Amino acid sequence: MNGKRKFYLLLGLFQIILVLIVFFSVNGLVTFVAAQTTSFDYYNSATSAVLAVSAAVSVGASVLGSALAIKTVGTAAISSLAEREESFFKAFLVVALAEALAVYGLIVGILLWTKIPTPPA
Repeated sequence: MNGKRKFYLLLGLFQIILVLIVFFSVNGLVTFVAAQTTSFDYYNSATSAVLAVSAAVSVGASVLGSALAIKTVGTAAISSLAEREESFFKAFLVVALAEALAVYGLIVGILLWTKIPTPPA
């Protein structure tokens, strides 16, 4: 299988996965389950568990990805400092952008965490 065909196959698979994610989104799944039963306890549903796990995965995956990027780019930044001092700022900028990945994951985790349903007091 050549590279172009493999790319289009993966792109099509990604689009199918995106359609399934939108179809089985949290609100859509809750509406689907609520329509099937007469009494649905929204606060003790699987929605709370899915949102909590999603928040944990978003923070964990973004931090691991950021750590891998910082490790790779940080090594290159130190190497560029040893060779040419004027190129260090560009490499340091890329390290800062890699750190922003962890912040974005934390923001997504906080947004998901705030959507976890809690019963009224």
